[in-house]
Amino acid sequence: MVRSDGFNSLPTPSPPPAEQKQPPKQWGVTRPLSHAGPSEADIQRTRDLEKFLVASGLYESAEEAAKREEVLDRLKQIVKDWVKELTRLRGYTDQMVEDANALIFTFGSYRLGVHGPGADIDTLCIGPKYVSREEDFFYVLHNILAEIEEVTELQPVPDAHVPVMKFKFDGISIDLLYASISLLVVPDDLDISNISVLEDIDEPTVRSLNGCRVADQILKLVPNIENFRTTLRCLKFWAKRRGVYSNVTGFLGGVNWALLVARLCQFYPNANPSMLVSRFFRVYTLWRWPNPVMLCEIEDDELGFSIWDPRKNPWDRNHLMPIITPAYPCMNSSYNVSASTLRVMMEQFQFGREICEDIELNKAQWSTLFEPYLFFESYKNYLQVDIIAADLDDLRAWRGWVESRLRQLTLMIERDTCGKLQCHPYPHDYVDSSKHCAHCAFFMGLQRKQGEVIQEGQQFDIRQTVDEFRHQINSYIYWKPGMEIYVSHVRRKQLPPYVFPEGHKRSRHIRLMSQQQVDKVSSDGSDACRSDSAERVIKRKKQVDLPELEERREKRQSISPQKQGLSPENICSRVAGGLTECSSAMSGTMKEVAATNESCTLMDGRAPEAVSFNSRHVCTGSSMRMLQLVDRDKELPDDSKTSNQEKHCAENSDTCCNSSSSNSSYGSSSYSGLEVNKNGSLLDDSYKAGAPLLLDNGCNKESSVLGDALLELEPHAALAMMLKSGDGVGSEPVQENVMRLSLTSTA
Repeated sequence: MVRSDGFNSLPTPSPPPAEQKQPPKQWGVTRPLSHAGPSEADIQRTRDLEKFLVASGLYESAEEAAKREEVLDRLKQIVKDWVKELTRLRGYTDQMVEDANALIFTFGSYRLGVHGPGADIDTLCIGPKYVSREEDFFYVLHNILAEIEEVTELQPVPDAHVPVMKFKFDGISIDLLYASISLLVVPDDLDISNISVLEDIDEPTVRSLNGCRVADQILKLVPNIENFRTTLRCLKFWAKRRGVYSNVTGFLGGVNWALLVARLCQFYPNANPSMLVSRFFRVYTLWRWPNPVMLCEIEDDELGFSIWDPRKNPWDRNHLMPIITPAYPCMNSSYNVSASTLRVMMEQFQFGREICEDIELNKAQWSTLFEPYLFFESYKNYLQVDIIAADLDDLRAWRGWVESRLRQLTLMIERDTCGKLQCHPYPHDYVDSSKHCAHCAFFMGLQRKQGEVIQEGQQFDIRQTVDEFRHQINSYIYWKPGMEIYVSHVRRKQLPPYVFPEGHKRSRHIRLMSQQQVDKVSSDGSDACRSDSAERVIKRKKQVDLPELEERREKRQSISPQKQGLSPENICSRVAGGLTECSSAMSGTMKEVAATNESCTLMDGRAPEAVSFNSRHVCTGSSMRMLQLVDRDKELPDDSKTSNQEKHCAENSDTCCNSSSSNSSYGSSSYSGLEVNKNGSLLDDSYKAGAPLLLDNGCNKESSVLGDALLELEPHAALAMMLKSGDGVGSEPVQENVMRLSLTSTA
């Protein structure tokens, strides 16, 4: 009772002060575009999406996950024993031998938690300063792994931009990097995110460490890791289905897609996966490249490593699609992107945007978004690159080298045609199972730049370009007898059957367009190539002139050389019998063909004979004259269009190729406000010395790279703060009508 009275006698506490409402946390370099969360419909769409991803086999089983952990544990023990043995052999004390250590870190899809069944594991081995990469890693450790029974397909790549050793361990693919840090003993609790690990190391070591440091930063900078993972898993699967997943051929690789998705999660911190997938395509179809995508501010440390900064580095000004890594030293992870591959990706982004809009209106299912891209039905002309080797081991190394140089072929074709001939390298190789030699083939789609006025009968001569590409391929320092490459130009109707899933070509039912439809296409200002193509289809059907056909056959016989065993199929059969004999026979045959006719061209849309070139033994200057691409498609003249392409070409071919991308048909890219310096680099006011570095929300947080198009993303009043000036880098309006010509071209 006393206690109660005493308790009641205490002074009444004053009410707590009203808590001040904290502003939402800012993720990234700008405020979010929207804090809106999912509706009931969004939650249901996310359930449907996750069910689709599971049904598509994108998640590994518990057994495979356990096996990966077991392999990583084995690998950790192997590298520890390797370092201890090296320490003992080099005369260090017993205590040093006991303390000697090496660590294994993971990065890439495995570290981010988005790997699927059969995916490789990107790993990094960190060792002490006295264990070198060149001798100890690529020689001693390589020999140790070669003696382990479970290790197969061991392939060292010491001269890569990031030196790597590839192999399979008990069936699990491993990409192993090595970094020697400036410590005598590597502690078990090493914090790889600490900038001190970068002290006193060289550039290749920095690049090796960067993968792990970037993966850790990404996971720290996204609002919701699980939503990020589901969205990234979905979009990686989509990119592979649509043929735009490959860093080596000029598209985007795993880290690029991760950074784009992470930035999107910062824009929409409360969105669930179905919302994020839909908004991904909305945002990046409207993005005004080359404004960079960044997760955080770019930091410049005293260590002195080069960072991405177009104000200081002229080479950074040529990057078309900068996606900047968040860990020091910040780099552009997408420097491989070219004008042609950017065009293809923007077309695919627009495709994804349209499908997602239909999904939100319940007009389509998620499966529609992931329909495979029909690459071999999208172009009339292709380059076929056949590579052969003496055995599968040699082919694996030879294939990796050739694939890494295909991007250079794309850039050279863009350069030599001033951007008027566009390339679409397809990031898949194909194998003819009927051949007995080690063989595979790559393909590139070719088309003229849409909207470019070209004179009737104008030819694209890329013979010297292919010859230059051949010389680059020949520089492979690990070349062995039997490693050969053949380049041929093929029409769609000449594509080999093994590139089609069913083993045969699809039957193409050409639907005639009415004259009214043709007139509508022309009057709407669509590309003249489409209307002219439709007119030719009608003429072929309605005006069949047999004498004219006979005359064409005679002309074709007179101007086209005979194959005479030049196809890759015959080459493979000869290789199986003897590589030396094949090379000499090819050389003699090519000389005979070159003497018969110095210029094989494609006339009036008729299919040419496929001509193959042996890069090492056959491709001489005369034989390269056989490769010539002719585009006979007529284009309606447009007086309203003016082009300075020829003038730029005469002055600087590289400059012309960069500027030629400014008027391309991919959606949001706008380079009209850029000037070109005397070195051929892209410049605008934001890239000049002393100017503030462009952020991905605009030049200086006063304007937006998305401009007024943000209203289309999130029509809320809260976005007014992002729309103050709205011009970004480019001054041209965002193009909304993105033509998917590669998807609708006709035979």
